[in-house]
Amino acid sequence: MCLAVPAEVIEISGEDALVDLGGIRKRVSLMLVDDVAVGDYVIVHVGFALTRLDRDEAQESLALLREGLAAAGAAP
Repeated sequence: MCLAVPAEVIEISGEDALVDLGGIRKRVSLMLVDDVAVGDYVIVHVGFALTRLDRDEAQESLALLREGLAAAGAAP
């Protein structure tokens, strides 16, 4: 199964970004997404930002992910 998750962009350096995935920071490529700024949310999959998404949409997705993890007994 593949999983793509929302992450907040906290730093941009060229075509790469440092993103925050619920406290975990990871470098990802921005090659597939235009006009990303610090503070934006992006969907991340296998080291690439795939698309930008609205902050409210990102927060809703993250809440659903936490809810699912909690229900499975794997809450972060």
